[in-house]
Amino acid sequence: MLRDLNHNRLLRIAGLFTWAVIGLPLLMLSLAPVEQLTDGGVRVALDSWPSWAAWAVFGLSYAWLTRGLGERRVRAFDQLLVLLLAGSAIAISYYSQSGLGSILLMIVACVLPWLLPLWVGVALLVACEFVIVPVYVRGFDFTWPEAVLQAALYVGFTGFAFVTGFVAHQQAQARENQRRLNAELRATRALLAESVRVNERTRISRELHDLLGHHLTALSLNLEIASHLASGQAQEHVGQAQTLAKLLLSDVREAVSQLRNDDAIDMRATLLPLAEHVPSLQVDMQLPVQFVVDDPERAHVLLRCTQEIITNAVRHSGASLLRLRYSQDRDTIRVDARDDGRGAEAARIGNGLTGMRERLAAYGGTLHVETAPDRGFVLKLELPLADATGLRDAARRGEAQSPA
Repeated sequence: MLRDLNHNRLLRIAGLFTWAVIGLPLLMLSLAPVEQLTDGGVRVALDSWPSWAAWAVFGLSYAWLTRGLGERRVRAFDQLLVLLLAGSAIAISYYSQSGLGSILLMIVACVLPWLLPLWVGVALLVACEFVIVPVYVRGFDFTWPEAVLQAALYVGFTGFAFVTGFVAHQQAQARENQRRLNAELRATRALLAESVRVNERTRISRELHDLLGHHLTALSLNLEIASHLASGQAQEHVGQAQTLAKLLLSDVREAVSQLRNDDAIDMRATLLPLAEHVPSLQVDMQLPVQFVVDDPERAHVLLRCTQEIITNAVRHSGASLLRLRYSQDRDTIRVDARDDGRGAEAARIGNGLTGMRERLAAYGGTLHVETAPDRGFVLKLELPLADATGLRDAARRGEAQSPA
């Protein structure tokens, strides 16, 4: 059973278990008799509901913040909830006049690296330890030096928990980088395999055309001459050989044509690995059933642009869903990419988008970006195919030569 749980879920379960266990001493404190300092009477602490309210707020906040820990985007509401989580831990110590809140602060310290930037999390922990000093003075009748010393002791525990969470978060990021690199490696390997296959088929077709075609043509010419020189039964056999040579030459030409027609790269096998197991982002990729590209260089451009789109959606847009729509006609490949991220007032062209535009522009392609606040990003790519580019170049050459 434990093998089916990743480290994020184990951290969540451990924190919720500790929170539940904290409820037992809190219950004992609530039901224990409290001696009045004035007349020595005994009463039951019925005014403990603020402690239970803070305990419930802590559990609900922790359960909300740690759902999908490391697999979903941390939004502004979650960051506000972190402050409520730390405040409820301090409130438990304040109202119960105990050190239970300091124990819960260790749980807070363990998940802070997943929810806040490093120095913001450290500053929050330091602030919590400063705030809890007056709680020790009030609840335990400590002097101020004793309260500071007690808080310093808990700083060591919370610091250790924070470092543990930070290391776990770094390892999760390293695994994600490794997953992304593996996906890119698989896609690049698929593209390389397709390119090797295309190059080999092209080489074979060229060899068939240049060697067999040449020799069969020479054989047909010699048989044509022999048919005029031979007579009788020999002429009949020469005619049959000439027919077979022509038939064989036709078969070779047909085989060469088929090899050249099938030397296209399958883009489905190349692009689909990029959309697999992307954390915190669902990639909905729709490709044509027959999606092939003749030019390996254009296939490489399409692969790199797709990688950059997915990377930008993960790192910058704050999206949870990315839709990629590919379409292809005789002249152009079009890509429509849309995410549900936070968007922006205007598209800020960084190195990624600049690189995409440069790659596309090298082959006559274009990139158009649309965005608005809370409307996500829309990228529209157009990449002319090699055949279309060749036709346009031939048309330009023809127009240039026509006046002469």
